[in-house]
Amino acid sequence: MLWGKAAVFALATFALMLPSAFVAFFASQEILTDHHVQTSLGDPNVARAVIGAALFLTALGLLGLAIGALVRNTAGGIAAFAGVMFVLPGLNALLPSSWSNAIDPYLPLGAGSAIMAIRPDSSLLSPWAGFAVFCGYTVALGALAAYLLVRRDA
Repeated sequence: MLWGKAAVFALATFALMLPSAFVAFFASQEILTDHHVQTSLGDPNVARAVIGAALFLTALGLLGLAIGALVRNTAGGIAAFAGVMFVLPGLNALLPSSWSNAIDPYLPLGAGSAIMAIRPDSSLLSPWAGFAVFCGYTVALGALAAYLLVRRDA
């Protein structure tokens, strides 16, 4: 049941996020043109970044679904999701820079958002490698949630 819910969620989310990402891109271009910044979909990495935004948001939603299925508590799931996505990078910044720089590319937010970078940061993973790491987190948590769902609810 969890895999069916995840598949329907992923298809619906991607179907909504892809046009939304293009609308956001073209709307932002209208604003940026007033500031003499021009970017088109034909420029290097732009189309990948726009489509990558839809992919990232879809995978992000699936990660939230997996965390929610693991925790089985709305408030706990939201807190765990916020902790993983927003608190963990802040705590990582408190580490010595040599450690922080080594860990940061592999944190979920840094890895997943790499696919949306037009000018990839050399300190982070490449766009597709980062997205693969992020999808790995999502699949691993989804598999753990499915396992626990069978064990707890059997």
